[in-house]
Amino acid sequence: MILRLVIGSLLARMLTVGMTILAIALSVALFLGVEKVRTGAKASFADTISGTDLIVGARSGSVQLLLYSVFRIGNATNNVTWQSYQDIAQRPEVDWIVPISLGDSHKQFRVMGTSVEFFERYKYRRDRGLAVSDGALMTDLFDAVIGADVAAALNYEVDSPIVVAHGIASFTEHKDQPFRVSGILEKTGTPVDRTVIVSLEAIEAIHVDWKSGAQAPGAPTPTEVIRQMDLQPQAVTAALVGVNSPLQTFALQRAINEYREEPLLAVLPGVALQELWGIVGIAETALLVVSAMVVVTALIGMMATIFSSLNERRREMAIYRAMGAKPSTILGLLVFEATVTSALGALLGLCLLYLGLFLSRPVVDKAFGLWLPLEVPSAHEGWVLLGVVVAGAIVSLAPAYRAYRLSLADGMIVRM
Repeated sequence: MILRLVIGSLLARMLTVGMTILAIALSVALFLGVEKVRTGAKASFADTISGTDLIVGARSGSVQLLLYSVFRIGNATNNVTWQSYQDIAQRPEVDWIVPISLGDSHKQFRVMGTSVEFFERYKYRRDRGLAVSDGALMTDLFDAVIGADVAAALNYEVDSPIVVAHGIASFTEHKDQPFRVSGILEKTGTPVDRTVIVSLEAIEAIHVDWKSGAQAPGAPTPTEVIRQMDLQPQAVTAALVGVNSPLQTFALQRAINEYREEPLLAVLPGVALQELWGIVGIAETALLVVSAMVVVTALIGMMATIFSSLNERRREMAIYRAMGAKPSTILGLLVFEATVTSALGALLGLCLLYLGLFLSRPVVDKAFGLWLPLEVPSAHEGWVLLGVVVAGAIVSLAPAYRAYRLSLADGMIVRM
């Protein structure tokens, strides 16, 4: 009987109740959406580099090493000498090692020197590798492979010329040794998309006439002469390392960190990422608090709507009392209405969330490289929905108690 009364009452006030349900639904979708984006961002960051056991660089901080070597943010405090790099490469625990040389740029995009093995060893999203969408990998000394974002932003295609600038945001360019785009990589959603990739030998070639960060006076060395030189690098910025067995990872890390020839640092990418998320945890919390306040605002709006409708419903409550309903029944009726409204809003919010995820996933992935998981609703989401329903019942107690008091005083004729 109470359920029929509740349904009839809600249908009689369909417009007001519908707006309240929609407000709760949107707030729930926002709250759960923020959580989905947060977990998706963490997963995307973690999947930026997969299959790499250690990142090696000059001794600094683990987060700093991760940022400049993987995400191209910031700069290295020092380089790793080529001799040290070879010593690490020759250790029995090492299965593969890929050097990285950073420091130059092209129109605000970072230029990275590496070996061709980088395209084979670099993995993202667990097991996905790099693929060329147009052209081919480097075959000539002055070939360059560019990421998808570089090609899109600068409108480059295969055979487009590239002039590398010395340093970051520098006005000094290596105009005497221009590069040619030999290939364009497929979109990955990783920092590779915003990188110009050349060979280590090319990095050495464009710095033949540079000493101590400045161009040496005199005529530049002809390109034909540079091609005949020994262009083995003297140092690299960092290295990505894969070990033969996961059990050897910590032993190799300790050996590198205790390397006596120069101060080096080896970090596990996953551990460094956890440190990074610990630093930005305050922003995550603030975002969740804001979205939670939106849910609270919607529930308060529902309470205000119930309060504002009490005077209009006093005759209805008096009729219920005349038919034998107890004051406690009136209280329970309003609480039940609010609970049903909250439950409908929460369920609609969950549906809106997954509909939005389904429609926006490809767009967000293509535009930002952020992969939003579309999975069966988790236990956490279930607890959030239950919390919204319980909170809706709680906030309805105040107007329900007022209706209870009014029903004690009112008769069949409402006092105006």
